[in-house]
Amino acid sequence: MSDTEAPKTARLDNKSLNLLVTVLAVGLTLSSAAWALDLYRDVGLQIYTEQYLGVMLTIALPLVYLAVPAGPGRFRQGAVPWYDIAAAIIGAGVAAYTAYWYPELTEAIGRRPLNGLIVGGIMAVLLIEGLRRTVGMILTSVVLLFLILALIGDQLPGEMEGRPIDLEHLIYYLGWDSTSVLGTPMRIVTTIVVAFVFFGRILFVSGGSEFFTDIAMVLMGRYRGGPAKISVFASSLFGSISGSTVSNVVTTGVVTIPLMRRGGYQAHHAGAIEAVASTGGQLMPPVMGASAFLMAEFLQIPYTDVVLAALIPAILYYIALFIQADLEAAKGNMKRIEISEIPAAGPVLKSGWFFPLPFVALVVALFVLNYSPELSALTAAAVVIIATAIFGYKGKKLTLNDLFHALRGTGLGVIDIFMIGGCVGMVIGVLNLSGLGFALTLILVQAASGNLIVLLVLAAVVCIILGMGMPTVGVYVLLATLVAPALVEVGVLPIAAHLFILYFGMMSMITPPVAIGAFAAANLSGADPMRTGFSAMRFGWLAFIIPFMFVASPTLIMHGEWQFIVLDAAGALAAAWLISVGIIGFYSQPLSLIERVAYCIAGFFLIIPLNAFASAGEVNIVGLVLALGLLAMEIRRRKLVASELRKQ
Repeated sequence: MSDTEAPKTARLDNKSLNLLVTVLAVGLTLSSAAWALDLYRDVGLQIYTEQYLGVMLTIALPLVYLAVPAGPGRFRQGAVPWYDIAAAIIGAGVAAYTAYWYPELTEAIGRRPLNGLIVGGIMAVLLIEGLRRTVGMILTSVVLLFLILALIGDQLPGEMEGRPIDLEHLIYYLGWDSTSVLGTPMRIVTTIVVAFVFFGRILFVSGGSEFFTDIAMVLMGRYRGGPAKISVFASSLFGSISGSTVSNVVTTGVVTIPLMRRGGYQAHHAGAIEAVASTGGQLMPPVMGASAFLMAEFLQIPYTDVVLAALIPAILYYIALFIQADLEAAKGNMKRIEISEIPAAGPVLKSGWFFPLPFVALVVALFVLNYSPELSALTAAAVVIIATAIFGYKGKKLTLNDLFHALRGTGLGVIDIFMIGGCVGMVIGVLNLSGLGFALTLILVQAASGNLIVLLVLAAVVCIILGMGMPTVGVYVLLATLVAPALVEVGVLPIAAHLFILYFGMMSMITPPVAIGAFAAANLSGADPMRTGFSAMRFGWLAFIIPFMFVASPTLIMHGEWQFIVLDAAGALAAAWLISVGIIGFYSQPLSLIERVAYCIAGFFLIIPLNAFASAGEVNIVGLVLALGLLAMEIRRRKLVASELRKQ
């Protein structure tokens, strides 16, 4: 073969592999949709859920090894080496074997036949390596640590001592028990998560994210701090369904961060505001980056209960961010967006009036028609497809090619979550099999010496550390398994415990040293990543406080008598404003240090729920009196300034 012919052959090989990756990615999305639509049953296939999960892994495992390189890089650019092709073939084989033989081999756990051991062992190895490639070493190390703990658990000292487990038992259990790899996390990932990622992709390719950004510019562009308010508004809308803080930062930040920079925001402030706004999307109902459905599954409660519980804290989170963005603009005397850059409201609404319809369809499907979450997401996606195919946005209608790219993008976009689902399932399996789950709960409780506040602080730190560098679904599932049981054990309301760990898991996105959301935003703004991270912590201050409040009194998560819910929500709203003023150090003019401290104290006293402790009501009254005094001082100051101006 001549030198000129070799590259052609390599290109043909790459084209073939790209075609295979595309087929697998599209097949992964369509297979999930078929399960949600119950098409398997319609064609006469009566299979266990675990067999369906095996089918999905038959597609996902080869997709990981063909699409993601062993070294650096999110997706492969060059040819696939022989060992990855071998891993892809073996992965497809063991997953297909699992799907076919599951009914027989799951009942043979006591005997542990050799074929089941071999398949289970290979599956575990391929999932762990797939996790390392797609997510990195942090979560991979956690999974490996728990596997080691399972094997040596009976030799651990004191309360950490677990049941004796040999390697053979562990491997078979991981591969064939319905509480491990083929457990709840994988089931939710292959159904709900895929459906919502597809919904988000369809919105993106059809112009939905551009529409939300345009609407935000129409509504906020003419006000001070308009660019930052656009970021807050757009990211809260799109972030809820994106399922990834980083994805949200990249999608909306490419527009909002340059706008903020041109408007006068410092680079690290622009990046921080976008990072905090994007992180909040994972906390905003009704979707919460798909964690709402996971939470309902873990707690065995209606999904509507999760949405109601998450509503007030999420609203307060964005109000605090909005206020700080506004005050930062006033403090810096920032200019508004140029009128020429703000799109006209009429054409925007005329072109994209239908984009709110899928959200209406989603809510109706979930709450009125009682559809499953995955079917509701597909219904909403169908509304987008039909509307944009008929009307289009800004003259561009959705085409079959766009739909194809959404299907492909979904399949490639969820492979990391598939690996997370399988490996977190291993951790859950280890905890169930070894008894380490109870031991971890006991250790956390004992470390806090029975003190709830100390336990909450310990849990918050653990959540931030364990959440570093992971997508929303992985963060929540891991923390719900490892940390939430300790909070429930000491009497914390289960829904409050799970929201607590979700909030602090998400705060890992903006908390250095591994603040991936803030670092992604810093990359777009050109700011120092660590400085952006610490600035993001300041803008997102409420998320570090409000979880302690709704654990102390669940009125802030809609549990309790309505009058206390209203009063506590009003107090928290006032506190969000007062503390934000104190943090920024500006109201109508710069504040002294004493004034800033006074605003923060007044806000902290008001954010405490009435039923948090016996004298909480008196503390609220002190905060209210202090706040009214500060407001009176501000009114007097403004009058004096106005009087001086009139004299001039």
